[in-house]
Amino acid sequence: MTEQKQLKYDVAYLKMAFEWGKLSHCKRKQVGALIVKDRMIISDGFNGTPTGFDNCCEDEEGLTKWEVLHAEANALLKVAASTQSAKNATLYITLSPCTQCSKLIHQAGIKRVVYANGYRDRAGLDFLEKAGVTTMHLPYE
Repeated sequence: MTEQKQLKYDVAYLKMAFEWGKLSHCKRKQVGALIVKDRMIISDGFNGTPTGFDNCCEDEEGLTKWEVLHAEANALLKVAASTQSAKNATLYITLSPCTQCSKLIHQAGIKRVVYANGYRDRAGLDFLEKAGVTTMHLPYE
């Protein structure tokens, strides 16, 4: 695929990740993620509480509750429960991954991460780059 055509797809998938993030009940930050392999969306996720828990993501002080799952973790868990594999896939995410999610991304075999906004801590991206995962900052919105 040409670089220009790939960029067109990257923008479209990132746009879809933003739409997916709008499904989150979190007030502080709504994050969306898509896992794409061979131009097919094989998984999706947004940040939120585990199944069966109250959808409120923040505590009384407005801080994110510890049990909230990040969008990329939800997408990885969903693909793990399916017949698909994330090996050699691309993760599109509205916010760059934290260190904990970066370990999961690498371990799942994802080879490329395209993100719109940078997380306050770059350590997750640094880890991914050290692990050989291609990262691409693609500002959007």
